[in-house]
Amino acid sequence: MRYFVTGATGWIGAATTAELVDAGHEVRGLVRSDEAARRLEALGGIPWRGDLADPEGLARAADESDGVVHLAFAHDVAWRGDFVSAATTDRRAVEAMGTALAGSGRPLILASGVAGLDHGRPATESDGLVPSAATRALPVGRRAATALYVLSLRGVDVRSCVLRFPPTVHGAGDHGFVAWIASVAHRAGASAYVGDGANAWSAVHVADAARLVRRALEDAPAGSVLHAVAEEGVPFREIAAAIGRSLGVPTRSISPEEARAQFDHLGPFVAMDVRARAAVTSELLGWAPRESTLIEDVDAGHYRPTSP
Repeated sequence: MRYFVTGATGWIGAATTAELVDAGHEVRGLVRSDEAARRLEALGGIPWRGDLADPEGLARAADESDGVVHLAFAHDVAWRGDFVSAATTDRRAVEAMGTALAGSGRPLILASGVAGLDHGRPATESDGLVPSAATRALPVGRRAATALYVLSLRGVDVRSCVLRFPPTVHGAGDHGFVAWIASVAHRAGASAYVGDGANAWSAVHVADAARLVRRALEDAPAGSVLHAVAEEGVPFREIAAAIGRSLGVPTRSISPEEARAQFDHLGPFVAMDVRARAAVTSELLGWAPRESTLIEDVDAGHYRPTSP
């Protein structure tokens, strides 16, 4: 099969590209630069020059494929404070690709997240199908609306699927949240958690996540929601303790006020409880995580900052 992958050279995207190529599929990846094209070719993929802001080009790429995996998002724009523009660009891109696939029965996989689905219990695949008023009122509500739009494409014969990832997709080479938290601990000389540190994050190894993307492309039913979750919830104090061991620094509890100072605008996120389950996903696709855990990866030294 020939699959079109946006974000094909990113953290999850690179693992997904390698997984698909290893399984005998052809991957055309969206790239914006010569550097990204070289990285994609090294993974065995074929560069497709374009941009999320070019819906016509994305529609052509989708039309020429046997399915689409949409992992990209304009994070650079969002981090500059213009989340609305990033989400609007993303919606137009998804609409263009979805329209190109309409009537074909081909898959469209949209990357999403489990954060924000908290109901006082671990989130399941059935949660988030009716966004709360609070979610709708926030800029992130635009991404929630895009996910619902993708699920609705089953009505026009697109084998659509929303694949939710946990806050940490870990492994050697990860530069995401855990790597950032480790860099903060390195600078501060102590690894911190908020309060008693009982809040927990769900997690998955990047290779397990990539395998699930492939399984979704091959077999996920139309209109399905999947969770790429291997660990339901790793207590944050355990994450902090593992980082402390890896860096050789003490671990300590800090207040929410200290967290805002130490972790800047992500202080509240460090204290969030983001638990999720993947029982439906495992039963539906026979997906079973088999890689190392988050704590094992931290203990292996994968999150040890190299800069002073």
